[in-house]
Amino acid sequence: MPKKLGTAMRIALAQMNSMVGDFDDNTNRIKSHLKQARKMGTDVILFPELAITGYPPEDLLLKDSFLMHSHRALEKIVSHTRGLTAIVGFAEKHGNSIYNSAALLCNGKHVGTCRKMLLPNYGVFDEKRYFQEGSTPVRFALKGATLGITICEDIWEESGPGKTLCGKGGVDLLLNISSSPFHKGKGTARKKMIQQRARSYRSHIAYVNLVGGQDELVFDGQSMMVAPDGKIVTQGNSFAEELIFSDIEIIPKPKKKLSSKINIRSYRAPAGLSKQKKYPALPSHICCDKTEVEEIFSALVLGTRDYISKNGFSKVVLGLSGGIDSALTAVIAAQALGSENVVGVLMPSPYSSEGSVQDSLDLAKNIDIATLTLPIEKAMEAYGHILAKPFKGTGSGLAEENIQARIRGNLLMALSNKMGWMVLATGNKSEFSVGYCTLYGDMAGGFAVIKDVPKFWVYKISRWLNDEKEIIPESIITKEPSAELRPDQKDSDSLPAYDLLDPVLLKYIEEDKSVEEIKVPGLSTTDIKRVAKLVDASEYKRRQGPPGVKITPKAFGKDRRLPITHRHKS
Repeated sequence: MPKKLGTAMRIALAQMNSMVGDFDDNTNRIKSHLKQARKMGTDVILFPELAITGYPPEDLLLKDSFLMHSHRALEKIVSHTRGLTAIVGFAEKHGNSIYNSAALLCNGKHVGTCRKMLLPNYGVFDEKRYFQEGSTPVRFALKGATLGITICEDIWEESGPGKTLCGKGGVDLLLNISSSPFHKGKGTARKKMIQQRARSYRSHIAYVNLVGGQDELVFDGQSMMVAPDGKIVTQGNSFAEELIFSDIEIIPKPKKKLSSKINIRSYRAPAGLSKQKKYPALPSHICCDKTEVEEIFSALVLGTRDYISKNGFSKVVLGLSGGIDSALTAVIAAQALGSENVVGVLMPSPYSSEGSVQDSLDLAKNIDIATLTLPIEKAMEAYGHILAKPFKGTGSGLAEENIQARIRGNLLMALSNKMGWMVLATGNKSEFSVGYCTLYGDMAGGFAVIKDVPKFWVYKISRWLNDEKEIIPESIITKEPSAELRPDQKDSDSLPAYDLLDPVLLKYIEEDKSVEEIKVPGLSTTDIKRVAKLVDASEYKRRQGPPGVKITPKAFGKDRRLPITHRHKS
């Protein structure tokens, strides 16, 4: 029996970092990738979902001017696709409807459009607020093969448009353009899903994903080409902007006439793109796998870098307390922005231990950041004098402790106003969960780097950082956590130990378990009820806190939206 002749194709995956609303920069990045792809003889190049607008545009999509700019940007790109085919994500307005769409651009012409059919409306996604669902899967013919187009969520549902295209639609290569945000474990789950789809659909799958930070979301890339047997042919690195090439051979499926019951829109690429060609040699590409802790650290670094730079800042300032949270935040900031762009401020009070001050200075030396020392004792005395009359007859307590945190927040914001530095808040997810933080004090700032990092992971990342060389002083990692707002204060005075607290928070916040369903050895039902009550009572604080990088499956904010005012008993 004669061997079937395959169709050779070179696919490029443009794992790019878009910025929401920066149409000029996004367009220029797309043009640059098109130029490079053409030079390498690429047949088809994929760009991420909504690459032209950036993702997610949110309520900017309700502005006609924003949608007009999206269309104009697409028009500028079309002529740069001569000699190849490009799939480019954009926001499309058609009549009174808005669609999350992919433009099929072939040899300098806009040949067709694919509209996203499955719109996610859970977690951080809110697409049904803005978009209408597409109604028709799209395929096109190129070089004797049939290629199908899907957009992000379209491939997550096994019985979705991908199945229609690859089954009855006879698609040989399924293309998916995506903007899939990162959280712990997402990359592995996504890879397994795409491999399973390739095996199920018996088709090659080319998948491109966005990379970069957008407010609290961070996108990890990890674009890939997967063979019909589920084997990964090529994969992009995580958290890196790059253009990935993949050479594949497609054995076209026997073509059947579509049933009149199957509604698939078909296009054909210009004949000039169907010629077989000799491809120039590709540069070597190495994909470096990361451990889970490396991925989380990379997400925090990229999310911080993009939030600071995309919002027009170049330098940051943060308080250094001698604790592990501010230490880790400083390390991430230095890695993201360069040590020369990070300033640590020591603000000792009469309750600050000598060890904490020295630990802060040692950390600053290790990561080569500048420091300022601004003692707050005189400010505390001034507040005491001003408040002496209304506070008369009351004992010293939480109000006086919180004044110290607010003095520090005030000083950091003063430096921000004067110097143009963004303030980084340093609280972790465990503290934000139970309200162990001071509104207008240590919560003050423009960005809360580790706000979605539970205390367990703060320690795990810090120890990992010290694997080869001590970056965070060991004394910071091993000391008992303390806010140092009163003599001999420890976090455990007010909260269960973090190794007991974090499992409760995981079950209550991320898994939505009721108090009765939560069992943690070492904690009584009364303890668990108290933790749940603290979480519920602190919603008003979290609403007023700065954004921070999402790294868990359920972060506060878009992922978890509870009313401040309610009487539901958990």
